[in-house]
Amino acid sequence: MHTEVIQDSIFDLIDSDKLRFASTTALTFSPEGQKRFHKELHDFKSKFILRPMEISNNPEVIRQIGLITMNTALEADIYGNVNSTHVLGSSMMNGIGGSGDFTRNAYSSIFMTPSIAKGGKFSAFVPMVSHVDHNEHSVQIIISEQGLANLRAQSPKQGAKLIIEKCAHPMYRDLLRDYFKQAQRASFGQHTPHDLKQALSWHVRLQETGSMHPDYQKLENIIEESQRNIVKRSPIDSGIMSNGRLLDSVQTALILDI
Repeated sequence: MHTEVIQDSIFDLIDSDKLRFASTTALTFSPEGQKRFHKELHDFKSKFILRPMEISNNPEVIRQIGLITMNTALEADIYGNVNSTHVLGSSMMNGIGGSGDFTRNAYSSIFMTPSIAKGGKFSAFVPMVSHVDHNEHSVQIIISEQGLANLRAQSPKQGAKLIIEKCAHPMYRDLLRDYFKQAQRASFGQHTPHDLKQALSWHVRLQETGSMHPDYQKLENIIEESQRNIVKRSPIDSGIMSNGRLLDSVQTALILDI
């Protein structure tokens, strides 16, 4: 593993014999993780190396290694633009960190996210992201617990269909299909169709009603079913896994190199 920050999830990889060695810039363990690290320091010394950020995040180093990079997204739009840092475009949830360095110079760049949040009030897949950290030219694969979209060698329209059908949650899929059709009718150009009057309407609706879905109150059965899928942290750095389905999608992407 070549990364910027190592957290507690590294222990799962070591315990399962899935990781032999890791290069990092910082160790940011929880109090429990710190206790284990110091207790087993002699064993971990042979598994970690600390390097300055000028090396770990160096674009040339990342390119020469040929990294398969995995980062998380708050939201992605139908054309593959990713927002990693801001809620509703203005409230910072976290910094961009080294995700830009790794994404733009990777052999394969992967972004992962649950398809919904807050019990379905938020959709991670929207017509247009409210903030762009990683644009469509750097994002190659997007994964949710629903599946994966391989955006390489796809036109914007082809990629949009993949994201909607493979990654979006079923309770939002029809809404995205409707927007995509309307965008093609209303758009000035057809290369990357958008209906600018509606592109950010989901975020406006969230601010006004507390949900991106116009019929959220009528979808209790679907939401309850979604909530039965226990969301937990993946052993893969910063990944999210829902009943193993997201991890399965990641493994499929790595095995097939798609």
